[in-house]
Amino acid sequence: MRLLIDECVDESLRLLFPDHECQTARYANMAGLKNGFLLDAAQAAGFDVLITVDQSIPDQQNLAGRSISLLMLWAPTNRLRDLEQLVPAAHSALRSIGRGDVVRIRAAPEF
Repeated sequence: MRLLIDECVDESLRLLFPDHECQTARYANMAGLKNGFLLDAAQAAGFDVLITVDQSIPDQQNLAGRSISLLMLWAPTNRLRDLEQLVPAAHSALRSIGRGDVVRIRAAPEF
């Protein structure tokens, strides 16, 4: 599966998906593209999933009919140490994610 890591995500996250072809937006020459343009470019480049922490994309963009899916990580911060805790659930979600799906993975609340 081809994964694109959004530029608002620590680029080292790509190393935690060794079973997938994973690139960062910067490496794929898509840095600076806003949500709709990023989705268009990523889909045209053949990416299957955009991994992001940007929670506004589903409200701004309609993914129905798209071949690219969205995997949204919700953690206390965007730091790698917080995001890496979500990676096991992300791997699980990738096994069943469908075209145009939006999957949200949230960190367990701390009490």
